[in-house]
Amino acid sequence: MKKAGKATALALAAAMLIAGCGGQGGTVETAGTRNAEGKYDPQITITIAKQLDENTGRYGDGEDINKNPMVDLAAEKLGIKMETTLLGGDAANYDTKLRLALTGSEELPDVFPVYGTQMIADMIESGQVKALDEDIENYMPDRLKEIYDQYPETFYPVTKDGKTYGIACAPCLTEGQVMVIRQDWLDNLGLSAPTNMDEFEEVIRAFTEDDPDGNGQDDTYGFTYAGDSIYNTGWVADPVPLFSAYAGKYLPGTWQEDENGQLVYGSIQEGNRKALERMAQWHANGWMFQEAAATGAWDAMMQFTEGKAGIFIGRPWAIDSVRDVTTVAPDAVIKAYPNILQDNGDPTYQTAQVNDGWLMFSKDFNNMEAFFVYYDWLYDAAFGTGDFQYGYLEGYDYDIVDGEVVFDSTLFDPPVTDPFMPGKSTVLKNSPGIDTMQPYLDVKEGKTAESSAQIRAAASFERTPDTAEGYVIAGEHRDELISNLFNGEPTETMKKNWEQLQTMEKQTYTNIIYGNEPIEAFDTFVEEWKAQGGDQITEEVNAWYETVK
Repeated sequence: MKKAGKATALALAAAMLIAGCGGQGGTVETAGTRNAEGKYDPQITITIAKQLDENTGRYGDGEDINKNPMVDLAAEKLGIKMETTLLGGDAANYDTKLRLALTGSEELPDVFPVYGTQMIADMIESGQVKALDEDIENYMPDRLKEIYDQYPETFYPVTKDGKTYGIACAPCLTEGQVMVIRQDWLDNLGLSAPTNMDEFEEVIRAFTEDDPDGNGQDDTYGFTYAGDSIYNTGWVADPVPLFSAYAGKYLPGTWQEDENGQLVYGSIQEGNRKALERMAQWHANGWMFQEAAATGAWDAMMQFTEGKAGIFIGRPWAIDSVRDVTTVAPDAVIKAYPNILQDNGDPTYQTAQVNDGWLMFSKDFNNMEAFFVYYDWLYDAAFGTGDFQYGYLEGYDYDIVDGEVVFDSTLFDPPVTDPFMPGKSTVLKNSPGIDTMQPYLDVKEGKTAESSAQIRAAASFERTPDTAEGYVIAGEHRDELISNLFNGEPTETMKKNWEQLQTMEKQTYTNIIYGNEPIEAFDTFVEEWKAQGGDQITEEVNAWYETVK
């Protein structure tokens, strides 16, 4: 589904349209003047919005969200003052403030992130945000255009009537999930890591019934996962590879193309019925987490940390998060493995994440050149260029100790607890990245670590080799990450029926796994899903798909 050159193509089309109309309807904006050092003089102020729950670390004395080292650095280096004028709490509170800005109760900033497709649609409908096609063509640096052209699907939610009203927040393919296993349990029982469903079943049975920790007690089980929402978390405690083992690419909660190129909803496909039937057997035998339906992903993963469960599926960094298992099991050994395969040898799949939100711009914002200067400057840390080979600020997100670059703040000179994190104190939630997995593959292949990402990877191989190997495995299996192909505004029928359909889906899946309903309940669910708006939603989703693909 790649559409090469999406950003450039949209912009050129818009520019041609303007030219064909005698230049009416838009002009190329002119930002402030930049001096020989590339700094705006006089200084430009760009107002932004942020969520309060972003973890920027501890501010120093006299510092706050608008007075801190990263804000000061942008002003010093670029002559651009980034000023937060709309600050939300959690996601709901932030959305409320954005909606108040649309009504005039709050002032809409120049630049602001939006995290939901309905909010994007409302912003476009309001006429308060600007189309960016000409700005992308004129001001976005080529290296950023190349990144955005890799992820054309991120433009779908912000495209309407051939115009582009936003850009994804630093698009990058996030690392995939790996199977994390208690290696000491495997060794104690003389088992190998599972590679298919039959082997997975034998391992979780043995982890439950054969006393893998050797304490003579019936206090362990095989697999922990989250089931408090649709059975596809996308980050940790994720059961989705088990469904994919039978359903292939038709993952629960996602829309994928069928053999005719039409989008179909994964949760109603026959393969997921087979997965539910088998998981119900495992649940009845006590081989899986018994309270998954009422437990979120993080808490479900903690079952592993507490020494109860032997396997979970999650992103490689999660290995660091469960390392405290050694406090209850000092001899515990954690190891990452690839996810199981389908019975025919094909891989199992996971939902890819390529961005967290979109940036939109007030229709009255007239400094797009300055914004792209700032945005490209942030990317220097990802490319290892400019002043940011290792990070943004020495002593904050990295330090140089005895001639070595270190990223663990407890190893700084002097050590720092809860340091201020410059990359999180920008218009974005996190520092831009290019590839979260490739640096680990580079180091594994013996390449000299030069960029900050490679140096971090090399340090991980020294300090936490199990985590580093997890990233290598994720990188080797990146082709198993597939995007949800519907990411547009909820359709008209979705707005009326989707919540009800999602509730029905969750209840059906859970009741089957828990043994409260027979497997035939899946067939009833599919019939009712279609009759209660699902068929109409499928038509609407495909009508949308035709407009973007």
